[in-house]
Amino acid sequence: MKRIVSNIQNLGFTITNAPSEDKKVKQGGIILDQTLVNGKSQGVSVRLINGTKKTAAVKLDKQALSDLLTAVNEVLETEA
Repeated sequence: MKRIVSNIQNLGFTITNAPSEDKKVKQGGIILDQTLVNGKSQGVSVRLINGTKKTAAVKLDKQALSDLLTAVNEVLETEA
């Protein structure tokens, strides 16, 4: 008999913009989720938030996450 014990963790980040008093501006942001099994990533997914609606989860591989990080850093360099 072989006994297997898995240590499953779900790591999640919800990132939203600041609240606005303008009623035309809906809350928006992203949800970034990662599943870890025994300390190893089993996948990362991203969802967009638009008001109370969420999009379907999109799985991203390591290269896509790296490209996303590069793009965000480039955008942040030009933000005042």
